[in-house]
Amino acid sequence: MVDVTTFAQALEAASGCKKKHLLLGNGFSIACFPKIFPYTSLYEEAKPHLPAELVAAFNTLKTTDFEAVIRALQSSAAVAPIYGGDAKKMIEHSEILKEALVKAVASRHPSRPGDISPDKYASCRKFLAHFLSDKKGNVYTTNYDLLLYWAAMQDDVDEVKIHHNDGFGKDPDDYDAEYVMWHGESKAHGQRVHYLHGALHLFDAGRQLQKYTWINTGKPLIDQAGEALSRNEFPLFVSEANSNQKLAKIQHSAYLHHSYKSYIGVINGGENSALFVLGHSLDVNDDHIFERIGRSDLGQLYVSLHGSQDSDANIEIIRRAERLKSLRTGTELFVGYYDAASAAPWG
Repeated sequence: MVDVTTFAQALEAASGCKKKHLLLGNGFSIACFPKIFPYTSLYEEAKPHLPAELVAAFNTLKTTDFEAVIRALQSSAAVAPIYGGDAKKMIEHSEILKEALVKAVASRHPSRPGDISPDKYASCRKFLAHFLSDKKGNVYTTNYDLLLYWAAMQDDVDEVKIHHNDGFGKDPDDYDAEYVMWHGESKAHGQRVHYLHGALHLFDAGRQLQKYTWINTGKPLIDQAGEALSRNEFPLFVSEANSNQKLAKIQHSAYLHHSYKSYIGVINGGENSALFVLGHSLDVNDDHIFERIGRSDLGQLYVSLHGSQDSDANIEIIRRAERLKSLRTGTELFVGYYDAASAAPWG
């Protein structure tokens, strides 16, 4: 058994830290739209468009987790030639599944920022302000959706000051372009919000990373993303099967690598730094994020638990969080736990 506090108590416990940072997982988005963002919902959206073999793979593995099926296909493909299996088809289907995940997120995603009430935005901004109200904290997310971006941009719902620099700005060579571009050599120096695994509104255009915006087009972002998908243009997504493959893709993207290096920098901020994790299972697929905490000199880690700490999911989260302590060779890592509901990111 571990002690589980409220979010407010965890903040108080970390009050001595000069810098507090936030890492968001899918639970952040599920808290706002419980019926949209769980893998089960995304699978039901994708299922009618999948080859029969992929549907059978989900059924056989008894999962709706896209990454679990992609991982199984790629692992099976490695030994398929030995047993006479169709390795090429397995790899092709793993790629089909990656695209299906992108399309499912886009299809299920709320259409407009107005689909979220001002009260919910105000609650979310109050939550984010614990990390973005000054120039000391950063926010990192593994989510692909637009909810964090929407909330950060809702300056008119309250008087909360959110420093939401995400490193994007006008294209100096095309100032009237319908997009903004990532300024890796300038604005990124003060970047505070980082999409570690990409997002629906970020598109790799070769010479630059572009972000779709409403203000430049008057067109909702989800509509712009949908139009791009219809042209077989896909957003920057890291949906690889395991942690090593995810890290490899991250390292081949200037934007993703910059955000990842920023994350590594903050967890090496010493004993005066704290990282709050909300809505993430600490799954092995994201070991490139969490294993590094064990090998860093981060002072304090606070992990959210949803529901009873005796649930199978929370027992596994606690086991993985406690394991990080054993990876330390220098200063001891403090790990605290707080009730996810008490954070109330959406009220």
